[in-house]
Parts: sequence; structure tokens; C-alpha cells
Amino acid sequence: MRTNDSDGDADDMEDVDQSPDDARQTDARRFMEAFLARTGVTGAQGPVRYLWTDAFAVCNLFGLARRLEEPGYAELAVRLIADVHEVLGRHRPDDPRRGWISGLDEQEGRAHPTAGGLRIGKPLPERARGEADAGQLEWQRDGQYFHYLTRWAHALQTAAIHRGEPRYGAWARELMQAACEGFARGQGDDARLVWKMSIELDRPQVSSSGHHDPLEGHVRCLELAAGAMAEGDRAVAEAMQRLAARLDRMIHRAALATPDPLGTGGLLMDTAVLARLVGDGRMADDGLLAAVLDAAAAGLDFLGREAETGRPAGERLAFRELGLAIGLHALPVVREAAAASPDAFAERRRLETQLADLAAFEPLGSAIESFWSEPGNRRNDLWREHEDINSVMLASALAPEGVLRLSPPPPR
Repeated sequence: MRTNDSDGDADDMEDVDQSPDDARQTDARRFMEAFLARTGVTGAQGPVRYLWTDAFAVCNLFGLARRLEEPGYAELAVRLIADVHEVLGRHRPDDPRRGWISGLDEQEGRAHPTAGGLRIGKPLPERARGEADAGQLEWQRDGQYFHYLTRWAHALQTAAIHRGEPRYGAWARELMQAACEGFARGQGDDARLVWKMSIELDRPQVSSSGHHDPLEGHVRCLELAAGAMAEGDRAVAEAMQRLAARLDRMIHRAALATPDPLGTGGLLMDTAVLARLVGDGRMADDGLLAAVLDAAAAGLDFLGREAETGRPAGERLAFRELGLAIGLHALPVVREAAAASPDAFAERRRLETQLADLAAFEPLGSAIESFWSEPGNRRNDLWREHEDINSVMLASALAPEGVLRLSPPPPR
């Protein structure tokens, strides 16, 4: 394992006599090592943390550690987790407030770093109470996003599985508890999640609702319930299942389709978790998997007709396309789960048809990965503007095991 300051590109670093799969792993490793150096996990750079990117990075590192049998990558993942909690679990250096955003004292804050959620890591301070909404400027302001918290909860659960340390799962569950309490508004049929909250979860910053946030939260709580059950903690598992049920009531199953490639990729990533949980007997097949696959198919059909893949690299947001490429790697995971436990799936023939139809889009994922793996397509201002998230998600697409395939152990 190398941890140098290279830029992570494959330029002038060709490896000969590698299989295509080995070459993908090599490129993923290079992208991750360069990211770690740029953002202060290794090298002399101070920590630069952004929750969404770091969540994928943690999963990538655990995946590389397992695939390459190099435990040093797992140690780097642990270091990255600590950095995220230390930076994004606390108030910003330019904020007059100090300490943990949860309000806990120093000792309790370190023991429960996710109890108050985690900051996004945006460059500008959050909008102050009473300050007018400045429109597009809000995209650059800090705060908390629900779907970033669910992504980090997945990363923490991945750490719990890989390290065999329950504290990571406990932090993930505390995070989801804080997120559900902080973002939920309304009761009954009017219950919903707001899009963006303040750093201390005390007021909405963007009151509209995220399209897939309830689904993301529901799937994550089911995943964490399975993890708690594997640890033998039935009471905690049942608490997560209650949160999952609450979020399930907010999901509009017939309205999940989206033309956004990143959103469609997220739907597909969720199918990997749902299929494993159904296949392992941890949840009943209640039709949600089928609904999510239908929505993904609708989004892919739109993207197949309206794809931007013919546009120049400098006009394309790589990370959004790469989210779709990552999601398409979930289809083999769903197939494997269905083949291993066919009786667990209520509508097996429908599932087989859905998977057969979706297989037609898998070459699109390969084309996206090939395009962004070409060094010349990364030499533009738009790639460089989003270099961290682009390169980490390209690594995820090239080596998706960490994001998609690390599963909870069997229940005790």
C-alpha cells in the first residue's frame, strides 16, 4: 500500500500484465490514496472534510482492505472516521459556538460523536437565524442534509462489520435517531422530512422535502436493525425497526422515479441492501424492492433517451453519472440474493423480469466508468472543481465491493 501525494491519475503510471479487474483495483487504489493526501488523512495537509465524499471513501477503503488483503487501508478508514467526527461533529472554526454540535460536553461528545448529527462540510457558514434566504448561495452554506447522514450511517455500519466493533454500529444508530428526530415535520399523512436543517438541528434551512430521503432513511434503519440483531441486541433492533416503519409511511412508492442519474443510482444502491435483507430472512418481501426496481427502470429509460454522455467532458458532472454507475453494480447483488433464496421473494418471476430488463442498461455503467477513467476526460475545470467527490466516486464505481457488498454477519 502506498500513501503518497500523487494526483491519482493513471497518466505515466501504467501497470503491465494486469487483468482488467486488477487494473480497476489499481486505479481505485490510486484515486483513494491521492484523495487521502489531498484532504489531510495522510500527508501534511490539514483535514478537509465533506460528509458525502467521506462516506463513500470509508466504504472504498474497507473494500480495498478486504479485496487486496491489505489491512492498512482499514486503518486509514478508521482514521478517516475519527477525522470526520472530530471536524464535522463539532462547530466550525469560524463559528463563535464551540464544542460538539450535539451540545454534549467533551467527554460525552467523544463517546457519542454522532448524537447531534454531523455537519455537511460546505465552505460557507450556515444562514443565521432570521437571515433572508439568498437563493443559490444556500448550496454553499453549511448545515445538515438527511441523505448525507444516511450515507454516513451506512459507512459506520460497514466499519462495524469489517472491524467487528459494535461502537460503530451504535454511532450509526444514534445518528439515525438524531436525523429522524431533527428532520421530521408533521404527523400522520402529513409527516415528511425537510431537505436541509441547521447545524444544531433547531430550524429548517430548506423546508422542501427530498425526493428519496424517507426511502434512504427506511433502508438504512432496516440495515442497522439487522446489525443490532446480529450483535444480539433485540431491543435496539426493535427501536430501529420502529424508526424504519415511521419512515416507510412517508415513502410514496409510486413516485420514486427520477431523471437524475445520481438519484437513480441511489435507488439501485438501496436495492442491494433490500435484496440481501429479504434473502437472508431479515425482512419480509413487502413489495418495496419491486417498487424501487420499477422506479430505477423508469429513470434509466429516461436517461437512455436523454443521456448527456455525448456531451464534452467539461460540460458533465462526473459524480452524478458515477453514482449511476455504482448503482448498476447493485444488480448482480440482487441477482445473487434472489438465486440463493428464491422462496424469500414474494414475486420471483416479476423480479426475474425486472432484472432481465435492467440488464440492458449495465453497459451504460461500463461506458461511464471507461469515459471517466480516461485521463484526458479529467483535465477540465469542472472535474477539478469537484475533484474529491469525482475521484472517490470513480473509485467506488471501479471497486464497488465496499459500498455494496459488505453485509451484516448472521444473527446470533
